[in-house]
Amino acid sequence: MENNKSFLWPQGILIALLALSATLSIGLMLLIKPNASEAQSRQSIKNLNSIAAKVGTQQRIEGLKATMLTSWQQEANTKGFASAAPPSFQGATIKAVKLSQAQKVIALTFDDGPWPETTSQVLDILKQNNVKGTFFVVGQNVKNYPDLVKRVVAEGHAIGNHTWHHWYHYMNKQAAAYEVDHTTDLIYKTTGVKTNLFRPPGGIMHNGVAAYARNSKYAIIMWSSDSLDYSRPTVPKLINNVFRNAQPGGIVLLHDGGGNRSQTVQALPEIISNFQKQGYSFVTIPKLLEMQDKEQKLIANKQ
Repeated sequence: MENNKSFLWPQGILIALLALSATLSIGLMLLIKPNASEAQSRQSIKNLNSIAAKVGTQQRIEGLKATMLTSWQQEANTKGFASAAPPSFQGATIKAVKLSQAQKVIALTFDDGPWPETTSQVLDILKQNNVKGTFFVVGQNVKNYPDLVKRVVAEGHAIGNHTWHHWYHYMNKQAAAYEVDHTTDLIYKTTGVKTNLFRPPGGIMHNGVAAYARNSKYAIIMWSSDSLDYSRPTVPKLINNVFRNAQPGGIVLLHDGGGNRSQTVQALPEIISNFQKQGYSFVTIPKLLEMQDKEQKLIANKQ
């Protein structure tokens, strides 16, 4: 009986191997039919090689994307100051800065993104004109369109916090903390950038959110020149709105998200061109604040 049992084990293994062999043979027969011509067989093999190549290519693409993201995050960590206000501005509210006339600079800012199509179009225009801007992003949009936020950072623009939901109503401390902190955390997890720039939705300062951000040492960034593009004016009207209150050290409010921003996209090249004709250069919000910080320190040292 023991001998029979000993015999049954290898016999069972042999049967299993034969079954596996038959399965593989059937699979090959399906891929390369036994009655197929030599040309058909070669084509079948070519198709198999093509499938294998595509799988390999897709794996290489995914690997490249992962490498690029890591590179962006490392660069963002190295240049983390690019989206941070100097300590002297933390907890302050800024609409514009006062600089010497020798420094004719202005900051373009974009709210409510990232947004499908529009954010990419704005980034394309900025890149074509070698202009850096500041993007105040909405947390839920960062969650939905992470690749756009990564591109913003990769192309050297600054990032600011514009809350998670873009709500206007009053919020208690717990709700305000979620709106601000959750957004900042996701920006960091997505891009590697830690920002202390905050802009309250609608510029509302008395619904609890701005107060929480101020107490958390964010720089509250407002604006001195409003394009009013959210109301979808004509392109000429939008441009006139921008330049009505434009001044050196100013901050321009535009939108790349939150709705149809086609007028903003159409107007942006002319806005950039007109500022350049007037002798302006463009800076990010952190750079603008850094410039004033340096001037203030120079003045203090002279006294």
